[in-house]
Amino acid sequence: MASGGNGRKGVSRREFLKVTGAVTGAGAALTELLTGRTEEATVAPQKLVRIPKNQTVPVTLKVNGKVYKLKLEPRVTLLDALRNHLNLTGTKKVCNKGECGACTVLMDGKPVNSCMILAVDAEGHDIVTIEGLAKGGKLHPVQEAFVEHDAMQCGFCTPGFIMAAVGIINQNKTLTLEEIRRALSGNICRCGVYPRILEAVADAAKRMRGGA
Repeated sequence: MASGGNGRKGVSRREFLKVTGAVTGAGAALTELLTGRTEEATVAPQKLVRIPKNQTVPVTLKVNGKVYKLKLEPRVTLLDALRNHLNLTGTKKVCNKGECGACTVLMDGKPVNSCMILAVDAEGHDIVTIEGLAKGGKLHPVQEAFVEHDAMQCGFCTPGFIMAAVGIINQNKTLTLEEIRRALSGNICRCGVYPRILEAVADAAKRMRGGA
């Protein structure tokens, strides 16, 4: 380059590129030194292990006091095992994302969303569905209370509400209405009969405190 008007010597294009390359190389080397990452150290991603479709595994489920031996694909949920393999269709499949509570069952006495649990993970646990509540032809106190308080319309969400209510009452029979509301917040009723549901659960808790 020619000298500038101020008399200072300019930098040639070749010299400029040499300096720029040196700075860039030094920066890359410093990054590798600080992060410990180099091209040679790059680890190839692991391959996903895919289970062949229709490959089944033995699964033993204890449901409503009975033991069932099944052959299921590992991806089958507890919900689908109950409905499609044991014909226990009282447990409803609605959102299938653990958001509506319609598929609630009891696992070891506690309410769970059966759509979010794999059947293979339910082995060794005691499962109770809506079909297992009535004993000797007599409805469970929560079922009786739902009928008496007319706590249902289309009835599709009702089994999930009942199972959730049984679970929370078994853990605490002195629930207040606010505690019941919070405990059932994971269950959705699109018909909107929440006031009757709360009344029914409170009534059932009272009956069960008395030994019903």
